[in-house]
Amino acid sequence: MREAFPSTGSAYHGGDSDGYEYRSVFAGSKLEQSYEMICQFLEEEGYGDIPRPKDAKELQLFRLPTRNKQILLFEDNGYVHNPIKILFPVDGRKKKTLILCIYNEADPEHLLKFHRVLERNR
Repeated sequence: MREAFPSTGSAYHGGDSDGYEYRSVFAGSKLEQSYEMICQFLEEEGYGDIPRPKDAKELQLFRLPTRNKQILLFEDNGYVHNPIKILFPVDGRKKKTLILCIYNEADPEHLLKFHRVLERNR
């Protein structure tokens, strides 16, 4: 995937792509399982060199401690390291589910889009 990012409107390994963002949901029987599935997927798709939490327990330290959904509109609830985001669902009841977002590094405005600079300056 890192070498040939999925095109707009394509479905790839259970996730969807708009040509810039690939998004997929991982849901195991435990959070640890969901996180391990994400780690394996990242390795297989060429993102093994991206730093990430050592385990699900460390990942949970990145969860925002708020119930205010308005704040979650402006902040990513989870781990963020260019070009990936591992997010917790806004609905806190889905404690075993994680959302993986991978961004197309070849996009000419990648850094501006990834860090939402364009959204803030509109």
